[in-house]
Amino acid sequence: MRLQAALHLVYPPQCLVCDAPVTQDFGLCGPCWRDTAFISGLVCDLCGAPLPGEDPGHAVLCDDCLTMARPWVRGRAAVLYRDTARRMILALKHGDRTDLARPAAGWMMRVAGPLLQSGMVVAPVPLHWLRLLTRRYNQAALLSAHVAREAGLAHCPDLLQRRRNTRSQEGRDRPGRFRNVSDAFRVHPRHAARIKDRPVLLVDDVMTSGATLAAGADACRAAGAASVSVLVLARVAKDA
Repeated sequence: MRLQAALHLVYPPQCLVCDAPVTQDFGLCGPCWRDTAFISGLVCDLCGAPLPGEDPGHAVLCDDCLTMARPWVRGRAAVLYRDTARRMILALKHGDRTDLARPAAGWMMRVAGPLLQSGMVVAPVPLHWLRLLTRRYNQAALLSAHVAREAGLAHCPDLLQRRRNTRSQEGRDRPGRFRNVSDAFRVHPRHAARIKDRPVLLVDDVMTSGATLAAGADACRAAGAASVSVLVLARVAKDA
């Protein structure tokens, strides 16, 4: 505590986004907090998108999840992909701001409760090794490591392998996104026994159509996982 106080005298806590003074480490200043669209209240039980109305006491689904099959059983998202959250994710993903993973995972843990199960294995959506070589880290793996640690669950950062270097999903329509990642993942043969008949929690930074997470969930189910749930930092929603 004394060391931390001394460090704060030399290096006062700053906002994660704009560097304005804040009262504690890994925090947001007032304006950045207000500009971050945290998801709360009624949400889709499969993708975490916010829904209008009051909680009816049972699971409800958004229009997208009513019209397409999801190969996972439940899903949650911490924030909407816009404004401050979008800037943070782009900084984490492309700006070497790996320090953002810890507070972001804390936000994810606030909504993860309904997904967590005893014996669950936490794993990230993987990058292809060529992209990992260029970026030097997988932001989803940083998030999943913190989530697993806070939840007290097993973490398997290389559970999934990306079979091919899929092109970016940006600019593709929904069918194109699903075609782009179809059969793109497999469970690493070394870890197949680890998830046999066990629940898996797949972690990623952003969900748009859900195509990438669906491909990962399909691979886990094919390898014998008892069930798959998904947890993302941000959800691209229609009203975003």
